[in-house]
Amino acid sequence: MREEIIAAVKAAGVVGAGGAGFPTHVKINANVDTVIVNGAECEPLLRAHQLIMASESEKLIIGLRAVMVATGARRGVIGLKRKYEEAVTRLQASLKQMNAQEIELFFLPDIYPAGDEQVLLHEVTGRVVPEGGIPLHVGVVVANVETLINVAEALSGKPVTDKYVTVTGAVNKPATFKVPIGMAIRELIQLAGGAAVPQYAVIDGGPMMGKLTTDDQPVTKTTGGIIVLPQNHSLVAEKSTPWAAIANRAKAVCCNCRACTDVCPRNLLGHSLEPHRIMQAIGRGQYHETDVVTKAFLCSECGACDSFGCSMGLSPRRVNAELKRQFSQAHMKNPHNAKPQNSRSNREYRLIPTKRLLYRLGLGNYDVKAPLQTEPVTVKDVRILLSQHIGAPAKPIVDIGAIVNVGDLIAVIPEGAAVGTNLHASISGQVYAVDRSIGIRTM
Repeated sequence: MREEIIAAVKAAGVVGAGGAGFPTHVKINANVDTVIVNGAECEPLLRAHQLIMASESEKLIIGLRAVMVATGARRGVIGLKRKYEEAVTRLQASLKQMNAQEIELFFLPDIYPAGDEQVLLHEVTGRVVPEGGIPLHVGVVVANVETLINVAEALSGKPVTDKYVTVTGAVNKPATFKVPIGMAIRELIQLAGGAAVPQYAVIDGGPMMGKLTTDDQPVTKTTGGIIVLPQNHSLVAEKSTPWAAIANRAKAVCCNCRACTDVCPRNLLGHSLEPHRIMQAIGRGQYHETDVVTKAFLCSECGACDSFGCSMGLSPRRVNAELKRQFSQAHMKNPHNAKPQNSRSNREYRLIPTKRLLYRLGLGNYDVKAPLQTEPVTVKDVRILLSQHIGAPAKPIVDIGAIVNVGDLIAVIPEGAAVGTNLHASISGQVYAVDRSIGIRTM
């Protein structure tokens, strides 16, 4: 049974539906005692997971049970916030109806980043993932809500062809849609009534960890939210600030207050990451302080340090990200691997309330519902990226001119690749492009 589940998940092209898109068939090929569903949805403004936990509760439980069988886990936990009242009610009813006594609900505090897998794991189990480690190292697998729904679908032979996406911010009708993978973001914004401002910017993901993108880019397997903001919004300015300016500010303005470290989720879990010391070293030009600056490896880039901690407008997160990029180019490996047993004693007093963060980001006016739309979304054209996951880009197995139907296999894991995923047609039509993406247009 275990092998059949892993094979079905691999064939269906299931990857982590949030974050970097790690192939799920690789993640669940492990032995653990606990599987945790990440239903925190801690990024402000995003709504998809709380909505589909309510609308697809039974399917979520089926997917969770399958992963528990694959990993040998005896405990299943759905971590979510109590304020997701409809999801809580539906899940409780489904757990009772399905006699899922091995699965429990765990109510998370309404903090950021409750959905960070290491923070979530600690809240649920009390365990601390080692520095540079992953949940597997402490006997846990953490899976995203939509990922597990895709696992359930895979068991019945349905591949991943659609994505749940919240479209919010400066749009006329914020909503959550289930759309074909490869659909242009521009069309998605139109589904939400179009932009409410003439000059706008687009964030792919949440306001904290999302990236600026353009509206001609396609939806991928990891797209969870599209946030439209006025071009002159402070969050847009922060995300578009060039590295040279970030570095100069770090050298000139840091007041050595350590507020960034005080709110750092990794530091609060007991890790040795101290953003303020990295900023001080950079400010002095002391890149040679390797024991200090290499702790950037431990940064999750959650943004708590710059969006909530720093009062000087600095970005320790961006500094850490740049350091990691430079370390990677120099083929340096993370030297930090401490195994803290407990989180910091003052952790509970340093947690960041989501509502306060929302207003700190200047997004209070956009904190509105984004209801799930049940009408099917049809599009005439998709571009399915070959690389939208961790691992090797998928290898096309179709040529220009090929006729495909929804669900047909169009790209596969390259032979010899340790990590990768399959891709499937998200609409029926004719292949018109095969390059870094596969373009399909209805006939």
